[in-house]
Amino acid sequence: MAAMKVLVVGGSGYLGAEVVRRSVAAGHRVAATYRTARVEVPGVSGYALDVRDRAQVADTVAAVRPDVVVNAAYRKDDWVSCADGAAYVALAAVAVGARLVHVSSDAVFAGTAGRYAEAAVPDPVTPYGAAKAAAETAVRAVAPHAVVARTSLIVGDGDSVHERRVHELAARPDGVLFTDVVRCPVHVGDLAGALLDLAGTDRTGIHHLAGGDALTRYELGVLIARRDGLDPAALPSGPRAGGPSDIRLDCAATRRHLRTELRGARTFLAVR
Repeated sequence: MAAMKVLVVGGSGYLGAEVVRRSVAAGHRVAATYRTARVEVPGVSGYALDVRDRAQVADTVAAVRPDVVVNAAYRKDDWVSCADGAAYVALAAVAVGARLVHVSSDAVFAGTAGRYAEAAVPDPVTPYGAAKAAAETAVRAVAPHAVVARTSLIVGDGDSVHERRVHELAARPDGVLFTDVVRCPVHVGDLAGALLDLAGTDRTGIHHLAGGDALTRYELGVLIARRDGLDPAALPSGPRAGGPSDIRLDCAATRRHLRTELRGARTFLAVR
């Protein structure tokens, strides 16, 4: 992949920070935005940015003038950040002629169909899912040549929200890990690599980036516990009050265009 100037929106977040690190390692020139916590990566230019501010988004992107914008900004409880902010980033990217890779979520689906192809029509049942679906519509309308990358639960090497939750529940069972909620967890490094793979192609439209194993939340918790030396028997489990949900992103079409392997959780969480 030729060297690019990459702007990571949400570069201090869990996924965004990994995209920043991978971009630097690949030899790209990198800038990153942050809301509160500064981006502390040597050689990376940091910009304070509130994606809810349309003018500020436009000014920041115009100042950086990137070749590629990766929008990994994330606030689950904020419609304006998820939906309006995505539209503002898309508008700003188009204004400077930058390629856009927008990160979306499997939350755009209800979980009643099981397997979801990239052409599946969103049918969200949560406010977050609705905001992400609205963002997809806005991005594709404003930037028709953009990539919209849907992903699933993002896990790492001990520092993701899902891993921390397993540790909390093992120490104090004040909740449950659902036995009837199925997702396809992806490693944060694999996801960041795949996003950059797509940035370096001429692909457009919806792409699915998820791990190869479909697991319940409880099964994922057991894998994390075993890897980290916790007792899986200590993890509380049970069904979701709202009923089962099964969202398996079909990634077959996109995998053919990636250099990065999207490993299954049974592989990247295997006990060493």
